[in-house]
Order: sequence, then C-alpha cells, then structure tokens
Amino acid sequence: MAAGRGRVTIAAIAEAAGVSVPTVSRVLNGRSDVSPTTRELIERLLREHDYRPRNSRHPGRARLVDLVFNDLDSPWALELVRGVEDVTHAAGVGTVVSQVHHRSTATRQWLQNLRARASDGVIFVTSDVAEPIHSELHRLKVPVVIIDPAGGVAADVPTIGATNWSGGRTATDHLLSLGHRRIGIVAGPRELLCSRARLDGYRAAMEAAGMAVDEDLVVTGDFRHESGFVAGGRLLDLPDPPTAVFACSDLMALGVYEAARRRGILVPDQLSVVGFDDLPESRWSSPPLTTVRQPLAEMGGLAARTVLRLSRGETIETPRVELVTKLEIRESTAAPARGRGVTA
Repeated sequence: MAAGRGRVTIAAIAEAAGVSVPTVSRVLNGRSDVSPTTRELIERLLREHDYRPRNSRHPGRARLVDLVFNDLDSPWALELVRGVEDVTHAAGVGTVVSQVHHRSTATRQWLQNLRARASDGVIFVTSDVAEPIHSELHRLKVPVVIIDPAGGVAADVPTIGATNWSGGRTATDHLLSLGHRRIGIVAGPRELLCSRARLDGYRAAMEAAGMAVDEDLVVTGDFRHESGFVAGGRLLDLPDPPTAVFACSDLMALGVYEAARRRGILVPDQLSVVGFDDLPESRWSSPPLTTVRQPLAEMGGLAARTVLRLSRGETIETPRVELVTKLEIRESTAAPARGRGVTA
C-alpha cells in the first residue's frame, strides 16, 4: 500500500484491514456501528498511512473541532483529549483545545477565534452553554456536544456522561460490604450534576443499608489533590472519625492518602479509601487505589463521533448518553480495624 500523503485510498485501507470499503467509511465518519476491535485496527492503519480525505464539507480549509475546557490542569482532562483526538485524527479532522475559565473576555476571544477558523463543531466539558454563546453557535450553524454538563442544557444539545449515581452507590456499597459503617465522603463541586449524582448515590447506599447519614462526614472538595487533602484532614480530625472515605475523584482520594499519612494512619489497615475516575495514577499509587472507573477516553471519543455526525447534518439516536461505570477493587480497601466503625 502506498504510504505517501494523499495517495492512500479508502479501498487500500479496507484491503489492508480485511474489511469492506463502507466499514472504513463508517469509521471515517465517526459512526458507532463498528466493533471496537475493527475500529481500532482501521484507525491505526489510517494513522500509519497518514490518510486524509480528498473532499471536505468546507473545501479550501482544514476541518477542525473545538474542545473547550474550564480547566485543563488535570489528568482527567488529558484522558478526554486523548479520546477526542483518536476519533478526529482518524477522520482527518484537527482538534483545537481551549481553556475558557468562565471569563467573559476569554469567552469573547474564543468566539472570535472560532468564527475565523469556521469550526465544524464544539465539544464543551463540565460546562453550561450560556444562552448568548448557544445562540451565536446556532447562528453560525456550529453543532455543540457537552461532556458532563454542569446543569440543565437546551433540548437540542446532546450530552455525554457516565453513570455517576450508580458509581457513587457502588463505591459506598463496597465499603458497607466490608463492614464499614462510618463512611465519609469528599464530594465534588455542588454546582456540577456529576458531583450531585455521586453524592446522591452515596446517600442512597447508606439509606438502603439502614444507616443514617452523619452530615459531619459529608465534606466538599473541587476534584483536586489539595481539596482532598484538606477535606480528608477535616474528616480524620473528627472526635469520631470515619473508618472509610469515598472521595469523588481520584485526585481527591490521593489527597486523602496524604492527610492520612501525615497523621500516621495506614491505608487500608486503619482507613479504607475509594476514588472515582480510574486515572493512570490510581494504579501506581501506594497502595493501588480502589476506584470507580469512569470511561473518560470513551466519553471523549463518543462526543467527537457525535459532533462529526451533526456537522454532516445527520441525526443521532438519543441526545442523552451515559456510559457505564465500573468498580475497580485494588488494595486501598479492607475490613475496618476491630472495634472501629463496626456495629454488632
């Protein structure tokens, strides 16, 4: 197969992958009706041979998708970027990553830049789309998808998320099954739907187990290390501290680790900790962190496929998608030490 730029055809990619031309076309167009294994093979071949489509919806310019964060300073954000770029690169589309921070001047500058480059679509992360921005993007005929919306969104804006309530309940059920009864939670920012859902899952698990929620054990962080460290310290300094903590992000869980270390408290011998996200750091922490896996890269990939479909004028099956979370049990959880937090 010729590897020169612009000389590789869809037919050649299909032959190398052992699939039909329409299958390669479906991958290029961001369609979801291709098996993960086949998609991965085709995307690898497209990257290796630097395939670029001959035609574009906007001839004469590069195709681009905008990925907009409020905060980029997190491994969580990098996982989403990776998922988006895997799809856009295979489709011959560039990704423009921006950080807005809710500042009006930054938002105006971003909109000005977007008008200049005529984006094919915008993916917002953990954000609300203010009405002026939504109206302007609608006027420009630029489709929008939101990953983990902060609050309610317009009915015509698709959203991608995860089963946060179920994940929060599963994490808490795991700690209850080990025998913990005083279970603290470090929740995320209250303004985010995903944070409220994880907290609600925790409350549901406690109530289902017949355990009243002690509000002293409910503290709030901002998903970062430092807030987990501060919140963990508050919990561990209580007169009757928890024997387990569910931190609603891996970074906050690692902050709880540090709060425990500074107090000479061993994880999991004296304190069990569960996180949420399953970032790469969670597997390499000491001890390896039990956590709820949030399929971040898959969420980014699905958002990218959705916005590319909308850019072609295609309809989507459902505007609200939640990908499944899964508990990954590692070495940071164990039964409580005898006599601590256990009811007869």
